[in-house]
Amino acid sequence: MELYLFILKNSPFFTGMTGEEILSILKCVNAALVSKENGEYLLRAGESTSCTGLVLAGSVLVIQEDLWGRRNIMTKLQPGESFAEPYAATPGSVLGVSVVADGHCDYLLLDVARLLTVCPTACAHHNHLIRNLISVLAKKVLLFNDKITHMSKRTTREKLLSYLSSESVRQGKLSFSIPYDRQQLADYLCVDRAAMSAALSRLQKEGLLKTSRNHFELAAVPEL
Repeated sequence: MELYLFILKNSPFFTGMTGEEILSILKCVNAALVSKENGEYLLRAGESTSCTGLVLAGSVLVIQEDLWGRRNIMTKLQPGESFAEPYAATPGSVLGVSVVADGHCDYLLLDVARLLTVCPTACAHHNHLIRNLISVLAKKVLLFNDKITHMSKRTTREKLLSYLSSESVRQGKLSFSIPYDRQQLADYLCVDRAAMSAALSRLQKEGLLKTSRNHFELAAVPEL
């Protein structure tokens, strides 16, 4: 586990904790290291889980799928980010999303039931971890609100501009990269990829942005 200690120390889940405290708490919550390959499911909608996951290497997609395989990407998680916290903290709840490996990934499973009960040793860092969990959940609510804002726009153009504007503000610069490839971005915004590509082409011709793969440079503030 020491191999991933740098990732763990920089994870919001373990903010403010020392390496020694992190290793101690991992034992307390029965942490288990798991690996998956591209396209494999870490969790499936309809299942239940008592564990939250924490990405250590690679990336994973949190998705919703219908019976016909159409995919809505909720978010893409990078090393240090976690998933399934609300479901793990609610015994008996059924997953409404699936989590899928986007390439090879390594992740930890943490037993939330053990996290939310009193630690046998009454360790201070156990309580610290509970506070961090609350903070992580609050941030995810804000991210979900952002997605709702983008999807509420009427046109593909407006959805793109809403998302790119939000990313520019979040990263504090006009030139930035996003975590999604083109198909993933279309799935995230719930739009047709061809329509999205056409909208991006028009935005470039209008001089509002430049793009190459997943990198964007906003040239002006457009009127929606």
